[in-house]
Amino acid sequence: MDERLRFVARLLEGEKMASLCREFGISRVTGYKIFNRYRECGVDALFDRSRRPYRQANRLPYQVESCILGIKHEHASWGAPKVRDKLIRLYPMIKPPAISTVHAVLDRHGLVQRRKRRRYKAEGTLLQAANAPNGLWCADYKGEFRLGNKQYCYPLTITDYRSRYLLACEGLSSTRAELAFTVFERTFKEFGLPSAIRTDNGGPFASGNALFGLSRLSVWWLRLGIALERIKPSHPQQNGRHERMHLTLKKEATKPASFNFLQQQERFERFIQVYNPVS
Repeated sequence: MDERLRFVARLLEGEKMASLCREFGISRVTGYKIFNRYRECGVDALFDRSRRPYRQANRLPYQVESCILGIKHEHASWGAPKVRDKLIRLYPMIKPPAISTVHAVLDRHGLVQRRKRRRYKAEGTLLQAANAPNGLWCADYKGEFRLGNKQYCYPLTITDYRSRYLLACEGLSSTRAELAFTVFERTFKEFGLPSAIRTDNGGPFASGNALFGLSRLSVWWLRLGIALERIKPSHPQQNGRHERMHLTLKKEATKPASFNFLQQQERFERFIQVYNPVS
């Protein structure tokens, strides 16, 4: 504003347009535009103007928008579809706006009550100890390991809570439910069905977007008559026996940089023998 005012004042004093535009760092087109606006509207023309367009193709006329708000105030419980139907009956000669447009008008004036969406929040279930084998199984993924071929491995481990027997330890290519189905099905056929299975709240054991957090895998367990136990989020100590086994798995199965693949396989087989000694 101050720069424009000084520019116009020096023009009125008789200075040349070209030299002033070079001094102020603007083009002569901009200089003449500022000066012409000043001659038409005075000092008010030197203020910044709104960049809002004069016309908006899809904007409702003021009268139609006022009518929509009037209908809404008259019938506070109505939504956009009913308000639109009432508007069509009152003024059949005008082009009716879309339901989304009516809703946008009501929302812009704070007349739409938004419903809070209830999101599932993972919580732990009641945890019980087992006094006999197959009374409770513990299952989890031991993170991810990068193999020598630059691919990642996701070990799925299953242990018996009472005997701490390692029932399954499969290195899977991902944590998809289809791969977990195969491992559990083979384990069930070999060792029978447990009374309950304890897991965390991650996939594929649970789903944050489903009813009660049930996933395809957990629904399958329920159909087999297996109870579900879930630890509280961020409480791995509630599955401490299984996590302790994971520590031994990491020490025995991972290899330093100087180890080759055969040495890594030997250490993994030795880990299996430690947890499942031959009777």
